[in-house]
Amino acid sequence: MEQQQSSYKRRPSSVAHVGNIEIGGTNPIRIQSMNTTDTNDTEACVAQAKRIIDAGGELVRLTTQGTREAENMKNISARLKADGYHQPLVADVHFNAHVADVAAQYCEKVRINPGNYVDPARTFKHLEYTDEDYQVELQRIEERLVPFIQICKEHHTAVRIGVNHGSLSDRIMSRYGDTPEGIVESCMEFLRIFRKYNFNDVVISIKASNTVVMVKSVRLLVEAMDREDMHYPLHLGVTEAGEGEDGRIKSAVGIGTLLTEGIGDTIRVSLSEEPECEIPVARKLVSLIPECARLRAEAEASIKDDTVTLTLDAPDWETFQLKAAMAVGAMFIDRKATKLVLKTPSSSPCLGGEKEFSLNSDNMIVALADAILQAARIKFTKTEYISCPGCGRTLYNLQDTIRRIKAATSHLVGLKIGIMGCIVNGPGEMADADYGYVGAGRGKISLYRAKECIEKNIPEEEAVDRLLAFIEQDMKEKS
Repeated sequence: MEQQQSSYKRRPSSVAHVGNIEIGGTNPIRIQSMNTTDTNDTEACVAQAKRIIDAGGELVRLTTQGTREAENMKNISARLKADGYHQPLVADVHFNAHVADVAAQYCEKVRINPGNYVDPARTFKHLEYTDEDYQVELQRIEERLVPFIQICKEHHTAVRIGVNHGSLSDRIMSRYGDTPEGIVESCMEFLRIFRKYNFNDVVISIKASNTVVMVKSVRLLVEAMDREDMHYPLHLGVTEAGEGEDGRIKSAVGIGTLLTEGIGDTIRVSLSEEPECEIPVARKLVSLIPECARLRAEAEASIKDDTVTLTLDAPDWETFQLKAAMAVGAMFIDRKATKLVLKTPSSSPCLGGEKEFSLNSDNMIVALADAILQAARIKFTKTEYISCPGCGRTLYNLQDTIRRIKAATSHLVGLKIGIMGCIVNGPGEMADADYGYVGAGRGKISLYRAKECIEKNIPEEEAVDRLLAFIEQDMKEKS
């Protein structure tokens, strides 16, 4: 087959100044991660931030659920700088706009969520607004944002406007529905205010656990910004991607599709693992952009009989997985095909851990093709786990819980289970899940069937067994 030429060209964007680094423009694509430690625990936060930075992280985000946590960012920052770590710290704010005002005094960047910055937490209720009523709500948002913008200007603090599919406000949902258009408008409402007040150190993210929603929403956002002559840098991520191979493949499908289109100035691979484990995966995705853009063009040209055929090679199994998912993800996101055939030169072995595998191993290749198709929401051949990476809001052992739930449910092909550390995105990102396990407080768990909370505040030590009992009972009733 004649080699196809890649059309890859990075999308031009403005530059956001974040502490001692720049994001966007001609700067490298920046890699970041997020602490899972309690932000009040200075020692633990400093130690974990160092591990992220030592792994190659260029920004470190920490959750600031209250003013106490926001104020302790000053101590964390001072300790890191005293030890020679000068990478920017990002405060992650939800539900409390005042916390953003405090955090902006101590951090190089503050992330705010349009879904809950002024609007109350999502309840899935339909609200009726006249055009006049809606404008009143937008004015209320502007009045609350202006003091925050002034603080950020005074302290040279950048802002990330971080929209999550899982925490869209009832106001947005009621007017636009649960759609990519609604996700984009949630972002644009805030962007217009920042531009009105001439604040430009802004980075934008639109995230979802569903790769199709994530990719389509980011594409729509780029179009919307272009129409209004906005060119802010973009942060990419698939939220609640999960862990292990599935989390990596899902991230490569979503993030990789956009990267090969020239979209993206900073990325985070959200894995339900230790945060420093995210960095090598993110770095590998960035390094693969030129080759995967070329492979994408070749694979698209190969589509025949509803099938994508791709031949590729890699020095190790993880790289092979990431490269394959990144190169073909767009074809399945865009529904140009529904079948995938992966091939590799017969002479190329692949190292997976300490054991050498042949890349021609049929079961590995078929399993990878199936995993890519599931990540792109084409077909489901195994249980789907929507699990968050955890943060300082997570009040139970997330990784151990994921392992226990997986061990008990991995045979339930096609079932979707959400495992979420807290309520920020919990019910929203689990909207298309069959069951959900959500942290409700210290040592307390709430269980969901789809969007319905079926039991609240269960002791953590009982919650996994109760979830499994609900699933088993439902299966019996359906059989």
